[in-house]
Amino acid sequence: MKRVVVLGLMGQYPLGGMAWQVLHHVIGLRRLGVECFYIEDSGAPPYSPREQSVVGSARENVRFLRETFRRYDLADIWSYYDSLSRRWFGMQQARVQELLEHADAIVNLCGASRPDPARRRKGCMIYIETDPILEQVKYAQGDPKTREFLHSHDLHFTYGWNIGTRESRVPASDIAWRKTHPPVLVDLWESTPKPRGDWRTIATYRNKGKDVVIEGETYYWSKHPNFDRVMDLPSKTKERLELALVSPTPELRERFLSHGWKLEDPYRISHGAGVYRRYIQGAKGEFSVEKDDQTRLKVGWFSDRSVCFLGAGRPCVLQDTGFGTRVPTGTGLLAWSTPAEAVEALYRVGRDYSRHAAKALAIAREYFDTSVLLPPILEAAGV
Repeated sequence: MKRVVVLGLMGQYPLGGMAWQVLHHVIGLRRLGVECFYIEDSGAPPYSPREQSVVGSARENVRFLRETFRRYDLADIWSYYDSLSRRWFGMQQARVQELLEHADAIVNLCGASRPDPARRRKGCMIYIETDPILEQVKYAQGDPKTREFLHSHDLHFTYGWNIGTRESRVPASDIAWRKTHPPVLVDLWESTPKPRGDWRTIATYRNKGKDVVIEGETYYWSKHPNFDRVMDLPSKTKERLELALVSPTPELRERFLSHGWKLEDPYRISHGAGVYRRYIQGAKGEFSVEKDDQTRLKVGWFSDRSVCFLGAGRPCVLQDTGFGTRVPTGTGLLAWSTPAEAVEALYRVGRDYSRHAAKALAIAREYFDTSVLLPPILEAAGV
């Protein structure tokens, strides 16, 4: 049996969304008949979503990993290196080293680790970039660390479906970027539609640190410019809009509430894989604002979160990142660029909810199921 190792950040950020990103790959690969393991050795200190800061103990992080993998009958396939105590949890160092040396493929999911060629003998090193734009721009600008990182991989996949095409200004340079989107295990999400529920999503208003400049123009790695455009949306639609807003200031929280948004505590609904799934399954659908750089550069990016909504049979009204070049839009999945288009899309779904819910599920099965998206990755790696 072929052997694949997945590297990720599920322990570093013990949240439901991060857990499902890993689970979809690990379980999906195992269903394809490969022996799959999860190893996390990012070198970063543990982060606590509960405390919203880096902490001095990985106890919460290790517990999250242990309980999540056990729940899905994967208790013996994971390992986490705690850089604070210099201890391995789960599989021990000798087993980790053996796996990395002899795996047929190593999937570096979201760039969780910086590959060490000395720790592998034969495996194809696959990079799956989940947050495109910054690395392509830095590579094109000649940044040495970015070039070293990308060159340490044998294959490069990106969620930026339009990178290197006429649809987007983001350059591919001399990296042969292969295209993919986030996979979902539809059978683990499918549930009864909620025509009278709230539209939900999870988001951060302002992110910092990854803005890019292309030809003198700044593109922001943040949702705040686009949130500002639709801040008054609740007053223009009969649909109820709920937002699990990450770390808002008191002023920002009051601003959203005063415009009619319903706010939810993001930790309460994402502290585990199960509660995160129930939160999404309890929604009518997802209404989402995306980052400024993704929407203006039309990279064709799609969200790990949104595929979960689709897999649950929940219609998605998403700000357009150019994903329509691959995935059909208009029913079940609706793209908006202006506030007026957002209002119209919500109205259309509300008017014929059953049809849109059925189409959302069909899109998840045809375009995002692990059985669709993971085989091309294995094939490219010769597994």
